[in-house]
Amino acid sequence: MSVEALTAKYISMAERVLSELKRTETPITLTEESVADVLRWAVDYLEDAKYYKAQDKLETSLTSVAYCEGLLDALRLLGAVKFEWPTNQEKKLS
Repeated sequence: MSVEALTAKYISMAERVLSELKRTETPITLTEESVADVLRWAVDYLEDAKYYKAQDKLETSLTSVAYCEGLLDALRLLGAVKFEWPTNQEKKLS
């Protein structure tokens, strides 16, 4: 699949989800188990990214690492983990 087709596919899926999702009305409770599950998914996506990079499937590798970053950012925004991306840390040091 070309990068253009892959991009179109992911944009279309994201648009559909955003148009159909239902917001919850109650506060979200995060359990240690659910945070651990999401962290495992992030690690799995990172491993997929490394695998596809080694196979020279760079578009798929990029997509996988983007999923990993998205999960990590979501956990951070929910307050379940604390970290800063390396580029943000480097900017603060200069």
